[in-house]
Amino acid sequence: MFKLAHISDVHLGPLPELTLRELATKRITGFVNWHRNRRKHLFSNALEMLLADLGKHEPDHLAITGDLVNLATGIEIRTAAEWLREIGDPANTSVVPGNHDAYVRGAYEKAMQAWYPYVRGDDAPAEWPRGRHVFPYMRVRDRVALIGCSTSVATPPFSASGYFSPRQARDTANLLKAAGEAGLFRVVLIHHPPIHGATAMHKRMIGIRRFAAAISAGGAELVLHGHTHLNTIYWLNEHTTPVPVVGIASASQGAGGRKPRAAYNLFTIDGAPGAWKMTLERHSLSPEGNHFAPEMSRSFYNPATMRLVSEISPADLR
Repeated sequence: MFKLAHISDVHLGPLPELTLRELATKRITGFVNWHRNRRKHLFSNALEMLLADLGKHEPDHLAITGDLVNLATGIEIRTAAEWLREIGDPANTSVVPGNHDAYVRGAYEKAMQAWYPYVRGDDAPAEWPRGRHVFPYMRVRDRVALIGCSTSVATPPFSASGYFSPRQARDTANLLKAAGEAGLFRVVLIHHPPIHGATAMHKRMIGIRRFAAAISAGGAELVLHGHTHLNTIYWLNEHTTPVPVVGIASASQGAGGRKPRAAYNLFTIDGAPGAWKMTLERHSLSPEGNHFAPEMSRSFYNPATMRLVSEISPADLR
């Protein structure tokens, strides 16, 4: 039995002091948005309570699906690297970047270099391979293959879209095939939801069809994403068995906002190829904002409940 925890959209705060040079970029829009909106509802104590509650369940691995920072300044990237070292060993923590981690040109490379131990595949070089592709990567833990993909690219102001390239689609399909042939339970990590209509146009993932084709060609058992700050379950039906696509609220979202309160997913994976069993428990911050509690539980890949589970709509879990 393997326990996999999933959090996303950490948005570590508060914002550092910014120079005029830093503000003379797209960061000015994010700076204003933080002070007008995010600062009121994203709290570090929500994140601290989440991690404390999550730790009680002793997960085998933690998946973080992007947006560790807000404006991707140098200070934020270094702070996020320190935070990652505090919460877990790189061998037991897997990260993929989000749009905020590549907020301006050049930020993505700096973040991936600083966080490299957490985005490094099992067969990747020990040191940051400057100029070489990091994604997709694959890490095998017990009988679970974690395949990390990146949709993280710098975009113009008022855009938060992501991009999944043809090269990454081919490589992802190949990794999925190899993991399937090895009899592993395949979990794909990505920031933007690979589902049409899951976000507004300016926040969408470009390359959704390529991603679906990679899943169809290679096969997968689970896809985890962030970006929307919502608790959702969608389905990709391109494969023989529908593949659940699971999102989660921001790990730092306090009570009283428009978006769901901070939450984490906890998956229990067991069984074998052709007879996998997976249970999802979602734990959320209480309305009072002072503790976490189980909010939902669902079973997947159990022949007795597969039909029932596949009929769940995203609206049922918001």
